[in-house]
Amino acid sequence: MRLFDFFRARPDLQTPVELTTAAHRELCYRQLRALVREAGVRPLTLMANDPAEYFAVMEAAGGADISLGVKLGVQYSLWGGSVINLGTKKHRDKYFDAIDNLDYPGCFAMTELHHGSNVQALQTTATFDPVTDEFIINTPNDGAIKWWIGNAAVHGKFATVFARLILPLQGKGGEPADMGIHAFIVPIRDLETHAVLPGIEINDCGHKIGLNGVDNGALRFCSVRIPRDNLLNRFGDVSRDGKYTSSLPTINKRFAATLGELVGGRVGIAYCSVGVLKVAVTIAVRYALLRHQFGPPKQPEISVLDYQSHQNKLMPMLASSYAFHFATVMLVDKYSEMKKTNDEDLIADVHVLSSGLKAYITSYTAKSISICREACGGHGYAAVNRFGALRNDHDIFQTFEGDNTVLLQQVAGDLLKQYQEKFKGGTLSVTWNYLRDSMGTYLSQPNPVTARWEGEDHLRDPNFQLDAFRYRTSRLLHSVAARLQKHSKTLGGFGAWNRCLNHLLTLAESHIESVILAKFIESVKSCPDEKTREALKLVCDLYALDRIWKDIGTYRNVDYVAPNKAKAIHKLTDYLSYQVRLVARELIDAFDLPDLIIRAPIGMQSEAYAQYTQYVGF
Repeated sequence: MRLFDFFRARPDLQTPVELTTAAHRELCYRQLRALVREAGVRPLTLMANDPAEYFAVMEAAGGADISLGVKLGVQYSLWGGSVINLGTKKHRDKYFDAIDNLDYPGCFAMTELHHGSNVQALQTTATFDPVTDEFIINTPNDGAIKWWIGNAAVHGKFATVFARLILPLQGKGGEPADMGIHAFIVPIRDLETHAVLPGIEINDCGHKIGLNGVDNGALRFCSVRIPRDNLLNRFGDVSRDGKYTSSLPTINKRFAATLGELVGGRVGIAYCSVGVLKVAVTIAVRYALLRHQFGPPKQPEISVLDYQSHQNKLMPMLASSYAFHFATVMLVDKYSEMKKTNDEDLIADVHVLSSGLKAYITSYTAKSISICREACGGHGYAAVNRFGALRNDHDIFQTFEGDNTVLLQQVAGDLLKQYQEKFKGGTLSVTWNYLRDSMGTYLSQPNPVTARWEGEDHLRDPNFQLDAFRYRTSRLLHSVAARLQKHSKTLGGFGAWNRCLNHLLTLAESHIESVILAKFIESVKSCPDEKTREALKLVCDLYALDRIWKDIGTYRNVDYVAPNKAKAIHKLTDYLSYQVRLVARELIDAFDLPDLIIRAPIGMQSEAYAQYTQYVGF
């Protein structure tokens, strides 16, 4: 709340509705500088010592302006995070404070014009020159131009450049040896004059669909020399005489360790996406409570939210906001514990969990913003009511820090690995415990008696709900494993994976939904206040049964749910949506989002119409 108070007291730092790209970029940089130098926030220190507080700051900054939240993330999660996580003590000693206080604004130069998701195929090279003890950074072709690099177009002075480390004369037959992708600190602008340094070409990626407060640029390098010490050498180093050393034996292991240290970006995006969803749902629900249209003959008009169709649009979305909140808080806690302990099992768990939650939540939020806009009719189309900006600014969350389709495949791949370990007698990571404990139960034939149970107590039993989610995941896992084995005999591993890709994506989403529900149920049980616990239980039941109903075909196909039970689930979901509607205002208010963050006139807690008419000039 301290940050909200800071921005509230500074109207000059508040983002107006209409702004040119150039003006938005300069405002965004002034906002970040004020946050650091006037409000006294030290984001990199927080990220290193208290990740939960850092992600809270990022969410608050994104609430003020999503561009600000992303620019903060580029500076600290990516540029600063790469230095402290991929470098060693010498790099932290040299760069930490200057990154933290914004003296060294920087970039994260990984993506190239021809390669984004396939990082191992990047083409930028860093060739070691043993004569001068330097690396020479080169862009070998246009496809290797670094692209979409945040902070590069205007403000950045440094870049962490991901490039292939080339050692001359150390390969077979005296050929150059390619040691794989490594990260290098490359100065790109003069610290005093801000002029672009020799050998570097920077161009602006131009106006975007959204996030125009972030200055994305493209970088080309032509024989740019940097000291050998600028190699971020935590996982691999080059000595003065050109010898390569690493504690990890293969290129693949070094690559996995490098990317594993950058997982904080995905954690932050998942966490902030929930914040965007809360804002959109708050605006839509408050407006639906305010707006009255039609009603019984000769009686007052009723609230739009009293219509069943509107409840079915917005109440499951409100329930999902709560579900995602608890899931991402769990993710941040796991990430914080991982940074403290460096526990290998926890590292693996966080890597896959962050991939799944980032993909699932950002996709859901993107779709939900459009539904919220439509739910607000014509007034939802006004720029001042924010749905356009929220949708456009958030849209990229689905593809940066990992394309969602690629991230879900990582989840599916890990599930298959865990599945194989199950039958080899190995252990499973904590998040996958249900597969270890109950695979036999979940793969057995459904009980024809329980398949017909339709009582409300049964359907609202968290054991039934969680069993249903996990049964679906286990069936999907078992069946896709069999399909992959079958198709690999004729198509090979890659071809079989592609043949089963949609099945694999459904498996990953199903697993993530199981994880989210399990955490929601746990959070309800641990709530100390009885009335709050009852409200959360209602919301949790809606979340669970709405998900089951939306995939009822899967459950019917395997006779997990009989026709009468399917009908009862549908009927109860409608009833729960109505019940949640009765406490919707309280549930929204519990998000505790100040007007500074909501900003949409139709989403204000009071005098919404008055603020709206005032905005247009009345």
